[in-house]
Amino acid sequence: MAEFVCKVADPTGRVFSQLEAAQSAAEVRQKLADRGLYVYSVRPRARLLLGSLRRRRERAVSGMDFLVFNQQFNTLIKAGIPILKSLDLLAERAASPRLRPVLGEVRRQVREGASLSEAMEQVGGFPKVYTTSVVAGEKSGNLAGVLDFYIAYQRVSTGVRKRLLQTLIYPVILVCVATLIISYLIGYVIPQFSLLYKDLNITLPTPTRILLLVAVTYRPVLLFAVAAAILAVIGLFLWSRTEAGSLALDRVKLKLPVFGDTWIKFQVSQFCRTLSTLQAGGTPLVTALETSAGSISSKLISTSVSKAAQMVREGQPLHAALRSTNVVPDLALEMVEVGEASGALSAMLGSIAEFYEEEVNLRTQALIAVVEPAILICMAVLIAFILISLYLPIFSISVGSFQG
Repeated sequence: MAEFVCKVADPTGRVFSQLEAAQSAAEVRQKLADRGLYVYSVRPRARLLLGSLRRRRERAVSGMDFLVFNQQFNTLIKAGIPILKSLDLLAERAASPRLRPVLGEVRRQVREGASLSEAMEQVGGFPKVYTTSVVAGEKSGNLAGVLDFYIAYQRVSTGVRKRLLQTLIYPVILVCVATLIISYLIGYVIPQFSLLYKDLNITLPTPTRILLLVAVTYRPVLLFAVAAAILAVIGLFLWSRTEAGSLALDRVKLKLPVFGDTWIKFQVSQFCRTLSTLQAGGTPLVTALETSAGSISSKLISTSVSKAAQMVREGQPLHAALRSTNVVPDLALEMVEVGEASGALSAMLGSIAEFYEEEVNLRTQALIAVVEPAILICMAVLIAFILISLYLPIFSISVGSFQG
């Protein structure tokens, strides 16, 4: 008798996992259904490691490839083509070569009797928000409609990230170019001038002495400081991968002037966008909150949403549960409260997401408009100081020769 790991929900909406022993997955489903539980997935225990490894392939498939797949899949379903036949077509013709084997495995499991959502969760090549949406679509019988909501969500989310990346590209290029120029000057040009002035045996101006002292005499100290800074950044990054480190850094980000307010609004917009999509697709509120918490990159926000989900399960309204976390802005809380009172929570969450996305976009552009000239000015001043300091002795020699 085999063991199966089952993800289920009870009548109160609580989602949990448990082990069940049975001859087949169908028998497990029947046993759980007889107990009044809603079954999300049933997986053989021996395949958990394989499933975990397959989940890592999710990151190798780009968002655009996944968006194209969803559009094609939804079009086929709306055309009345059965799910299995649609998967047959897409597994062979998917635009992304990395997506084809994932779809092939989903097709195989659906052919063996698994539901679409169960097959996708077992294969692990799909975001949690997506598989939860598919579960809601299967349960409501409106899979095409749910996919429409998810495609709209994916387009907006991808667009927001693209705009942010495009805004940050130029400052990053400036910093990289400045670093390369200064590294070349310090690593090669300044030592050559130092040898030249040593051979000439002349009295150097104060700026030149300071420059040579830092770049030549104390070069080992400078290199050690740079190496220590790099190691500190690497250590900070590795620490941020831990739960305690991630929470601590998120709290620091939250307290930073200007940046902290922009960061929290970006995180809240992503949370509201995800929750709005799941709610519009028919996912129960508690399940939608738990799924949204799992899809948020910030550990602080994810933990806060998880706590809010538990409070909602216990009977608290959503706006009160979110207010208790002390991380959601007041305006968002007021809009959520209005959405709950009017029965239009999904639409109101979408409005919150749009409002904060636009505000974050405007703030980012304004910040970059200040940062770009600041980087240029700092780079110009530093390079000008280096070049002027290097050539001052030569100017002094020329002037002295002319006067003589």
